[in-house]
Amino acid sequence: MQIDLSSLLLTAFIAVLAPLLCELPLSLKLPMVVLELGLGILIGPQVLAWAKPGAFLNLLGFLGLIFLFFLAGMELDLRAVRGAPLAKASKGWLLSLAVAFAGSGVLHHVGFIRNWLLVAAILTTTTLGTLLPILRDSGDLETKFGSYVMAAAITGELGPIILVSVLFSRHHTELAQTLFMVTFVGIALGAAALALLHSPPLLVGLVARTMDAASQLPVRIAILVLMMLVALATRFGLDMILGAFASGMVVGLGSRGQQGHSLRHKLDAIGFGFLIPIFFVTSGMQFDLHALFDSPKAMLRLPAFLLLFLVVRGAPVIFYRGVLHRRERTALALYSATTLPLVIALTHLGVQTGQMFTDNAAALVGAGMLSTLMFPVVAMSIRGSVLAEEVAAEEAERYDRAS
Repeated sequence: MQIDLSSLLLTAFIAVLAPLLCELPLSLKLPMVVLELGLGILIGPQVLAWAKPGAFLNLLGFLGLIFLFFLAGMELDLRAVRGAPLAKASKGWLLSLAVAFAGSGVLHHVGFIRNWLLVAAILTTTTLGTLLPILRDSGDLETKFGSYVMAAAITGELGPIILVSVLFSRHHTELAQTLFMVTFVGIALGAAALALLHSPPLLVGLVARTMDAASQLPVRIAILVLMMLVALATRFGLDMILGAFASGMVVGLGSRGQQGHSLRHKLDAIGFGFLIPIFFVTSGMQFDLHALFDSPKAMLRLPAFLLLFLVVRGAPVIFYRGVLHRRERTALALYSATTLPLVIALTHLGVQTGQMFTDNAAALVGAGMLSTLMFPVVAMSIRGSVLAEEVAAEEAERYDRAS
């Protein structure tokens, strides 16, 4: 395999430059994923032509894609949103799916898109990894509003991954496909239950002793679980992204406590410090910029998809009447419609498998970029005005009591 060292060097440079740009004291900070993708487009064949994704970079990018879903599975914590938030989010995602089916079905009927089921799945995505730091920094993570946003984000990751894993599966009879899916899920849940309930003292002691040793045994075990479930999913005819996501859930359940915290840091370092940035930068290099601006019809796809993201993921706010204020429901809709990493990953798979036109992939990714740039900013402003009114009301009530 021939290695293009100049392209590899530029990719590594962007992987360092993007977080440095995020640290600049600017009033508007671009999300790091947007910077990695945008800089990849800039150095790619369609703009400056300084770099191109050869076989070696594509291999690293593929591993980054697998690690992206693996770490997404590790982030999933249903316990934090159990009860009303998860129930409403689940109903909401199903409503989003119905709206997405209707919208993408119409687009397919007029020849706008190729695989309407894949586009529908993409339209129901929400980026948990983007919203988590936003809610933490704003102080909303531990609030009732924050729990509803997190539940919506979790279902917006888990639901599309399961749906797309079926869409990309090899063709079996319906009965065989169902049996394979149930068997795989049963094995993954069984492994998760073992990781959660059974922690043999000898294994716990071994993990503790080797956490910082040269062998890095806990990291190797986590990678082994990842490879085993990816291979198992592929063997069952399911897509490997489901295996990667399920393995992340298993490792996440089995890595609690202080030692588990250390393991998560090490896996984050491998993923977000090495492989995942390469995936986003190489995705930028492969971004079909010409297809996006090739014609007025192609250019209209971007705002159309941006609007669809908001409509599809905003529709579930009807379930939150009586629970959240009107403006909070608007903020929830905007947060729920914030999406990019999964859009990049799923459109990449769609183009690679011939199930998506390149111009639609470019428009969906562009719409995802705009959603990440615009929607959280507006949502934070709306939520901030609600909090300010609540504080003013509390102060007025204390003043009345004092007088």
